[in-house]
Amino acid sequence: MSTNDKPTILIVGAGLGGLFLGALLEKANIPYSIFERATVVKPLGSAMTVGPALLPIFQQLGIYDDLVDIGKYMTHVEAFKESLQPYRPVDWRPFEELAGYGQYIVTRPKLHELFLKQIPPHKIHFGKCVQTISENKDSVAILTSDSNIYEGDIVVGADGAYSAVRESMYEQLRAKGVLPESDLEDLPFSCTCLVGQTKALDPEVYPIIKRPVGQFFTLLGEERPYTWAAFTTAQSSLAYMVYHHLPRQTSKAAEEQGAKDGDNASWDASTAQTMCDETRNFQIPIDIDGRKMTMGDLYDLTPKEFISKVGLEEKVFETWHHGRIVLLGDACHKLHPNGGQGAVTAIHDAIALANILYAMPSKSLPDIANAFEEYRSERYPAAKEAFENSQLMSKITDRSFIGSVIFYLYTNMPMWLWRMMLVKLVRFRPQAGFLEALEMKGSVVPVPSPSEERARALFERWQ
Repeated sequence: MSTNDKPTILIVGAGLGGLFLGALLEKANIPYSIFERATVVKPLGSAMTVGPALLPIFQQLGIYDDLVDIGKYMTHVEAFKESLQPYRPVDWRPFEELAGYGQYIVTRPKLHELFLKQIPPHKIHFGKCVQTISENKDSVAILTSDSNIYEGDIVVGADGAYSAVRESMYEQLRAKGVLPESDLEDLPFSCTCLVGQTKALDPEVYPIIKRPVGQFFTLLGEERPYTWAAFTTAQSSLAYMVYHHLPRQTSKAAEEQGAKDGDNASWDASTAQTMCDETRNFQIPIDIDGRKMTMGDLYDLTPKEFISKVGLEEKVFETWHHGRIVLLGDACHKLHPNGGQGAVTAIHDAIALANILYAMPSKSLPDIANAFEEYRSERYPAAKEAFENSQLMSKITDRSFIGSVIFYLYTNMPMWLWRMMLVKLVRFRPQAGFLEALEMKGSVVPVPSPSEERARALFERWQ
């Protein structure tokens, strides 16, 4: 693609996936702008683990050392019964030998902040809620709530599970009678989650945060339909998540209707506090003042506005693109966080899409259509596999018989079998084909993606 034929990309949504796509397009010298409906970035969320699936691309972008600085190196996940009786810890150290990278606990706000720093300020626009999207043979335009119009060649919907871009695209397809029935169904969830992170703590009062290796505790309710987790962070804080396993599957629309009908399942500012009250006495394996800490201790150490409650939707949509519009991350696949693949899958989407846009012959509508179909063909199977894995892992915490069997195997499998599972996890470590390739690390050779190979071939030819 010549310099004059590079498409202008309008990215809607400044979450992890949208920002990472912007960071990649910045390196690829492809023009783009990011539009975010929120006026300010609030430090919401808990922590996540970042490992070999993402660290190679971080190294390519020059942010690997920054990630290490904001992360806490982790070697094990420790699981406990509600009574604090421990299970055998799960050992993640083989990652180093298999893939050449370790595993880090990183708070979601810090990771978001790191990605945001990769975007020049003039290329991201806050307070821009997309109202309508219109397209023709030569371009696409978005109208935002402040009555401004922005034109480009492609719109990327990276605006989350309840994507306005997806809804606009689906309206067009619905009118044509070509949208699959499954894409019309509500986003289902069978679990809600409370997330937060304490303020920075005094290491003399809370000595656990002084440990150089990150601590990751998961506790499974025995008599109560809850699972809760706590993490130590590099910011001297404790991040946490509390899952409430619902007795039946529901949806946001059903919950809102329940609120209108007088049900207690409403979604307003008080629901997080209600869940805090319900779970205050849940213990965690951290000692302070001669006693075990509780979740209530963590809530009291967290500014109230930084505790949030969310529904954990689970769905993979069939339709990812139409015309000049394409979806990314939660907008086309929403995964349960128990599998640890939500952010990873969104970032892998961004890598594949950036590689494909880089290698696209022109910005003509036929070439855009072909590029989007290549993107969907590459990423849909991976998203489906991640979705199925996350559903399997979520059974561990739903107190079912199948979940009990899976959890027993998870905490008792021999190391040789565990290593086989880890090999599968580290096979796919994608890179940007338009940046200098990294030397392979670890004993497991990564599987190159078609988009990376195409971009690499073009990059080397231009070099």
